[in-house]
Amino acid sequence: MRAYVGLGSNLGDRAGYLLLGLSALSRLPKTRLLRLSPVYETEPIGPPQPRYLNMVAELETGLPPRVLLSEMLRIEKALGRERKERFGPRTLDLDLLLYGDLVLREEGLELPHPRLHERAFVLVPLADLLPEGRHPLLGLTFAELLQGLDPSGVRPFVL
Repeated sequence: MRAYVGLGSNLGDRAGYLLLGLSALSRLPKTRLLRLSPVYETEPIGPPQPRYLNMVAELETGLPPRVLLSEMLRIEKALGRERKERFGPRTLDLDLLLYGDLVLREEGLELPHPRLHERAFVLVPLADLLPEGRHPLLGLTFAELLQGLDPSGVRPFVL
């Protein structure tokens, strides 16, 4: 199954944490990285904090969505993520954005990600990988959804 994972970091070596997250995702059983979006520097949402680096990874995985999410949470924790406040700073944030066209509403897991269509820092890199892909609930392409947002806080990041 094709899955799309959003990665973000705004503490410490931001690019390093993205690379460590990608490496850990690539080592999951029945999972391989297929493509990566460019990396973007983005303005934070929530309390005052440093800017984020964000990107999206396309995976091919045989893991069920709940197992994939559990592994993603384990990776975050292993890389120092502390959940102190909503939308607070983090070493690494991994969000399961899409799992094929699956629509799922369970405790602790919603697919597609419930705020995917509201966030330029997710839609810009997702549209890089999947511009003609359609939101499973809204029916619009990711490029069309992006047209309704202000992407000015999302800037290409160069190492």
